[in-house]
Amino acid sequence: MTTTALLHVLPPGGRERLMECARDVSFPEGARIFEEGGIADRFWIVHTGSVNLDVQMRGEPPATVAMLGHGDLLGWSWLVPPYTWRLGAEATSPVRAHEFDAIAVRALCEADPALGMAVTHQVLEVVAHRLQSTRMRLLDLYGPPTGHRMPTWV
Repeated sequence: MTTTALLHVLPPGGRERLMECARDVSFPEGARIFEEGGIADRFWIVHTGSVNLDVQMRGEPPATVAMLGHGDLLGWSWLVPPYTWRLGAEATSPVRAHEFDAIAVRALCEADPALGMAVTHQVLEVVAHRLQSTRMRLLDLYGPPTGHRMPTWV
């Protein structure tokens, strides 16, 4: 999701109210922004730099499932109870972003149902896209070798 997709599809005044819940932050290259299973109490819209989303695999280093950059929404787990990260994230270059307070944004969305519906709709688009790309990436990493058929019982 790009900044345009989230910030410019909001009802009148929604962008300004949402931005009141934000602050500018930066992360150095190599910084772990969040860990899978941690508390999801914020989210970001990336201005500059790149971030890898990863998933922990037993006994393996984290597997990168998506790469994010300028304009992308980083984090959606803040919107869905129990508000814990479903993936991890690491800056792969220096990152500058708007960081949003998830508790304040959820309260804002609850107080303004039209704004809440617009934010939820946009975040759900991100979730659907990332679910599909994560599935494809994991099949690339851990699926059967090319040319092998999956057993019919799978």
